[in-house]
Amino acid sequence: MSRRADRAALVIALLLLAACKATPPRPARPAVPVPPPPADVTRVPDAVPRPEPRSRNGNPPFYEVDGRRYFVLGSSGGYLERGVASWYGPDFHGGRTATGDTYNMYAMTAAHKTLPLPCYVQVTNLSNGRSVVVRVNDRGPFVANRLIDLSYSAAARLDMIRDGTALVEVRSVEAQATAMPMPPTPPPTAVAKVDTLYVQAGAFADPANSERLLQKLRAAGIGPAFVRNDPVGGKVLYRVRVGPVPSVAEFDRLVEELRGVGVEDARLAVD
Repeated sequence: MSRRADRAALVIALLLLAACKATPPRPARPAVPVPPPPADVTRVPDAVPRPEPRSRNGNPPFYEVDGRRYFVLGSSGGYLERGVASWYGPDFHGGRTATGDTYNMYAMTAAHKTLPLPCYVQVTNLSNGRSVVVRVNDRGPFVANRLIDLSYSAAARLDMIRDGTALVEVRSVEAQATAMPMPPTPPPTAVAKVDTLYVQAGAFADPANSERLLQKLRAAGIGPAFVRNDPVGGKVLYRVRVGPVPSVAEFDRLVEELRGVGVEDARLAVD
């Protein structure tokens, strides 16, 4: 029995090791010539969420890139996160995505480190209120503080091509049983009002813990920092925040400062 158990453990270990290597890095050069962009890229329609089986490729339990381990989520349901979006284009056009699709920089797609593939998310540029719906079919971006990598068309729709990055909100979109055709996308008009952005350094049920972190940040010269009290489920959650944050550069700077005092899970927050 012990030999059988040992063999079973060895098989499991080998499977996990294989899963760990199941997401290769993206190709570094274009596989095909890159065609010119659409005549009006701002009118490229959103991806249409539809039921799809979980891809056989790109969904290991976990994988490692540059020594860091990423765990793939079991579901995209209820996913909501804020952070920095980037975009990837000509250097990867025509290559293979993590699902095995051919990457098309003019399609409405995206890459994410941990969401199951494929899935659909709505990405909103928090600086101008513009939103797109994209199909997530690739892994990345494997750069510090980056949350999602968008195709060229998606980035153009969000008006972030020139800057290269933007502070965004990423929210999962559930597929309908019967996908309805999407109407043509109108050109961008007036933008929605966007609330003030902050970096959240921690959230605590115990006010003493939030006060300790606040004093730690102030002693390190990180600020302005404050505690926001929010009622949640009949209780109060004490959120330690720094900011406001007007740009990606400021977000990156604050996240690095927070890492310097031991805060590894800082995130973008909206008031």
